[in-house]
Amino acid sequence: MTSRVPELIDALLAKTRPIPALADVAVTDGPEVSGSTARDWLLIGFDGDADGEFLAAQTVGGWSSLSTGREEQLQVTCAAIASRSDTDVRAARQRAYEIGGHLEELLRADPSVGLVSLEVAIEASQLVQDQTEQGVQARLLLTVAGRAFT
Repeated sequence: MTSRVPELIDALLAKTRPIPALADVAVTDGPEVSGSTARDWLLIGFDGDADGEFLAAQTVGGWSSLSTGREEQLQVTCAAIASRSDTDVRAARQRAYEIGGHLEELLRADPSVGLVSLEVAIEASQLVQDQTEQGVQARLLLTVAGRAFT
């Protein structure tokens, strides 16, 4: 099947990993297995819910013309996660939005993320806040959505 999702995920990873403000944030390709002790994460292609469905992306498409190929509307799930060893939910929430803000800035500056015939932006978000025995965690779910031609 032809889809631009794999190259979009690769481009998001390539563009976010070198952002200086994310130097202390673990940026991952989906649900990576890691021994990292990082408190802050940016997950590309995963919502951070270990008990969930592990949905990375979805597409809807149709032919743009018989000669030029297919138009694809795509969505990639991302999550900005901030964990704290205390109960300061406000600090965790602010940090999650700060991490997500760097992804948003990247997409505003270059909606194509360097790819031809593709344009995306953050089109939806959800905030999940949880208090556990390990402390508070804020998880900002971001939908990077747009369209592309294959």
